[in-house]
Amino acid sequence: MPTIVFASPKGGAGKTTSATLFASEIASQGAAVTIIDADPNRNITEWAARSGCPDNITTLSNVTEETIMDVIEEASAETPFVVIDLEGTASVMVAYAISLADLVIIPLQGSHLDARQAARAIKLVKNQERATRRHIPYRVLFTRTSPAITPKTLTYIRAELEKEGVEILKTQVFDREAYRAMFSYGGTVEGLTQHGLKNLGPAIDNARSFAAEIVAVLKAQQIAETVA
Repeated sequence: MPTIVFASPKGGAGKTTSATLFASEIASQGAAVTIIDADPNRNITEWAARSGCPDNITTLSNVTEETIMDVIEEASAETPFVVIDLEGTASVMVAYAISLADLVIIPLQGSHLDARQAARAIKLVKNQERATRRHIPYRVLFTRTSPAITPKTLTYIRAELEKEGVEILKTQVFDREAYRAMFSYGGTVEGLTQHGLKNLGPAIDNARSFAAEIVAVLKAQQIAETVA
């Protein structure tokens, strides 16, 4: 069963938000999900403890460098999807998790500093490929972007990454108040209506598109491996 790792050496890149969005969306569609919250801040663990978290999401947070690989393997045997939110640094635990990933998502905001950190994350993926002698797919994800305006800096960074052959998700996770509200109220984006939040349609559509693209990448990867 696929293990999706959200990794960035830089804190604040949108890693926890994007991991939570993906997990909650596929859980809302009926898939059982285990979230391994390996971020010391434990934001996903706190989110899952609030009301509204889908019943088919299991959250594990007591993981260490010594146990992370066993926890991932056990979770993969029990649920169709395993989502891992890693600490915002390059550590041995991060390397271990990446080594078992079926897909690594590398979030970054549209800044030069974030792009440099994303390059570090990609290098870590490549190093783990060499160490494990297996292909580890990854995708860069632009986060906290504007749905209305694309800054020149973002356009430039995307073009430079594409020039280097970096694979980028077409879907961006936009800067939405609903995504911040999830961590205040708990539950899914769709469930925020009961807390009085309105005009959730664009946020819901964005989250669903994001989750659907990741699932499509995983399916394409599975087909490619079968053919090979």
